[in-house]
Amino acid sequence: MITPHNIKIADYNYDLPKEKIALFPCDKRENAKLLIYENQQIKEDIFAHIANHLPNDSALIFNNTRVIHARLLLRKSTGAVIEVFCLKPVSPTPLHDEAFNVRGSCEWECFIGNNKRFKDTITATFPCGGDQMTLKVEKLTMLDNSAFLVRFSWMPEYLTFAQILESVGRIPLPPYIKREANPEDSNRYQTVYASEKGSVAAPTAGLHFTSDLLKTLKEKQIPMEYITLHVGAGTFKPVSESYIIHHAMHEETLFFHKKSIEHLLSLLNKRIIGVGTTTVRSLESLYWIGVKMERAKKQNKEIGNDCLTIDQWEVYEDLQNYIVTPENALQNILHYLKEHRLDGLYASTYLMIVPGAYQMKICKGIITNFHQPQSTLLLLISAFVGEKWKEIYTYALSHQFRFLSYGDVCLFV
Repeated sequence: MITPHNIKIADYNYDLPKEKIALFPCDKRENAKLLIYENQQIKEDIFAHIANHLPNDSALIFNNTRVIHARLLLRKSTGAVIEVFCLKPVSPTPLHDEAFNVRGSCEWECFIGNNKRFKDTITATFPCGGDQMTLKVEKLTMLDNSAFLVRFSWMPEYLTFAQILESVGRIPLPPYIKREANPEDSNRYQTVYASEKGSVAAPTAGLHFTSDLLKTLKEKQIPMEYITLHVGAGTFKPVSESYIIHHAMHEETLFFHKKSIEHLLSLLNKRIIGVGTTTVRSLESLYWIGVKMERAKKQNKEIGNDCLTIDQWEVYEDLQNYIVTPENALQNILHYLKEHRLDGLYASTYLMIVPGAYQMKICKGIITNFHQPQSTLLLLISAFVGEKWKEIYTYALSHQFRFLSYGDVCLFV
């Protein structure tokens, strides 16, 4: 029996030549090459024709997170450059939708580059709209994950932190794109439907959609829905342990509007296709939140905050003992929202989806880019297609497909 304990990451390795990594997006979003894997067969097209390859009963779910200008390059009076990489808000609120409207000062969890030279508060002046803005950045304490708690304060105080980042920060391209971000990246490393600020990496499968293509899908009466998972820097963290059971998965923040969950409930008779691995993790985590609520009910316990976090391995352990349909799981969540008079669900997930041991509960297909060797994202893909991932990736490498964030795209149904 396959369990997370006996999966070796070396079994999910392949040779990815540097020249196969796309450093820039293709000329038009919809012109990316499309690899279709269906009924054990591989075929090719371009993404502009995606609607022709979707099964008739498809429903598409998108992640509408928006990439923030998370990289701040600050120059000290000595000339040393300190990079501050904003990860997630801490104070006065940990909620992304509120954190960007904070004025005057705030504290964030950040990575720091050239940390040894960052000892004293850094003060710098930047143009911000029609104003001159003075920004102070202070390193407070080191956190458990090699990140730091950093305080930002600025004048004039009426500026929001969103305005600060837009003026001072840069788009954080993935580490395997070996170049500096340019002005075009602010547009192209962002989905056309991105609306909820908070990610430090794009949900890249969505980069191929255009407004016209979304209109075409709507005209074909393909149902669509939007959820939010803010992608963290941990998405690029390589698996360095021999066995994946020893790899620590990163936390990511989720938000589902109540109306979105109601719509998802009505779509469960469809073939739900997640646009990107982040959407798959979100939907599968949502199911397990409903299962944890079911467990709390059966144990006559209140549904507490522990039900709103999915730990890395718990879905392979105790939660497996609870047989809950996707319908009942979503109904549990809707009942919780109604009982607490909430318009939406905030949650977090560490869920690691691994091949052989995990069975998809909500997602029946995925649109996704090609992923790095020995990555948790490749493990998730293998959970969909099994050992066939090797054949698919070998085909792509030999047929001029481009890989990773700015690369081409797959449809697995």
